[in-house]
Amino acid sequence: MVRFNFPRPAALVAFASVAVAISVFGALLGDWVQLRKLTVEARTFKQQIADQHATIDSFNRRVIELRTEMAGWRDLHARIWEPFGPELQPGNRDKGIGGGSDKTERPADRLSARDELERLADNVKEQGDSLRALDRLMARAGKALAALPSRWPIRGGVNSEFGMRQSPWSSGTEFHSGLDIRAQHGTPVRAPAGGIVNVAGTYQEYGITVIVDHGQDIKSVYGHLSKTNVKVGERIERGAVLGWSGNTGRSTGAHLHFEILVKGHAVNPRAYLWD
Repeated sequence: MVRFNFPRPAALVAFASVAVAISVFGALLGDWVQLRKLTVEARTFKQQIADQHATIDSFNRRVIELRTEMAGWRDLHARIWEPFGPELQPGNRDKGIGGGSDKTERPADRLSARDELERLADNVKEQGDSLRALDRLMARAGKALAALPSRWPIRGGVNSEFGMRQSPWSSGTEFHSGLDIRAQHGTPVRAPAGGIVNVAGTYQEYGITVIVDHGQDIKSVYGHLSKTNVKVGERIERGAVLGWSGNTGRSTGAHLHFEILVKGHAVNPRAYLWD
């Protein structure tokens, strides 16, 4: 006779409970692992977002600093262009403008990085156009300046300035039409600008003299030389040796009398000398 042993109901219930518990624990463990992974990733993303915000804020601050600096350039350009008059200034236009403002415009401190970058690009283009125009003007002005007697013809202290002075030969005063520049006898005298020699020899009370016509009604005079190095009608370049200092003519000692004439009238040479 065969006897079958079937599990008791209580044992079956216990076994099933254990199986369910193990299954639930496994599911919870998997969820916990996944949640932990997501938490780590969220922290990483949060740090990345914070770093990006910091970068954008730093970018915006730097752009604002650059725009402020370039606003100062605009004032500087205005001062540079002012002596040339409004007609030559780049972008010159009538100032009569008007119209309503855009009520939706955001304050400068709330502009996006893209807006800040666009505004900076506009400022850079504006300043670039102004600098290129100024470069073209200075190129033309450079040629004009090179034609002016702006360089000292000889290096030395000034014994007597332009204007009224005590006369070296009397107790009265007299008008001195140039600069008396201290120089030892035989010091080379160089042309401060190119031109054509009008005089090369004895001339009035200046003794041995060279006079150079620079064009534009401007001439320069070099008096009391010991010897000349050029001839009348000769075209000379800036830096050419015109002669050597001396003590000829109405002079109390070796020096160079340097004079500038504009339309035949003596002017203060210091207004031209800058080199």
